[in-house]
Amino acid sequence: MTMRTRIKICCISSSDEAELAIRAGADALGLVGAMPSGPGVIEDDAIQAIARDLPAAISAFLLTQECSADAIMDHVSRCQVTTVQIVNHIAPRELQRLREGMPALRIVQVIHVEGADALQLLGEYEEFVHSFLLDSGSPTAPIPLLGGTGRIHDWSVSAEFVRRSRRPVFLAGGLSPGNVAEAIRLVRPYGLDICSGVRTAGRLDGVKLASYIAAVQARDAELYGGTIGHADERGASPG
Repeated sequence: MTMRTRIKICCISSSDEAELAIRAGADALGLVGAMPSGPGVIEDDAIQAIARDLPAAISAFLLTQECSADAIMDHVSRCQVTTVQIVNHIAPRELQRLREGMPALRIVQVIHVEGADALQLLGEYEEFVHSFLLDSGSPTAPIPLLGGTGRIHDWSVSAEFVRRSRRPVFLAGGLSPGNVAEAIRLVRPYGLDICSGVRTAGRLDGVKLASYIAAVQARDAELYGGTIGHADERGASPG
């Protein structure tokens, strides 16, 4: 099977945006729950409605700021999703409890790459998660930044994280049609996650989206000798 980079489009705010992303070639969509800051937040009932209507091959990631297993399970239950993206650096014991409480749930743990110390979190979390997502937030800021910053972090740290990880790793943070090819070359992630880089005035921009996905597919063709088309195996679920 030909290798390729999976594509997740985040901050989906409506069924129309979901349809646009899927037509363009997205493997997965990010649906943002309540956050202290950042773009794309929608109500839980809207998340449930969008996720319910997705094709079976497209994975819906619920982004949650909750830090306890009980609160995460409650959020997942309200939104009726099968994949959760945890945007805080939570206690590993809560991830263990989450695995025990919802064994069928796919768990994506966000690591905010503020420096090389992000590598230390790999060993703490790897046993309990299905995949990682490397982002550029600042969870300890006075108003926590937990995603959607549009900022690039140190990709050399991300590349080392990918090399060490036994789990699939998504790369996020400041990606755009202009830099995504270099991001793939340097980091070699399992997948990419983008929000602001394919938006204009907060709305998903079909032209930017098409340019971004074309850039990903072109780089994949150079690195891996081709890509898998949208109608073939999508690999949307992490792990």
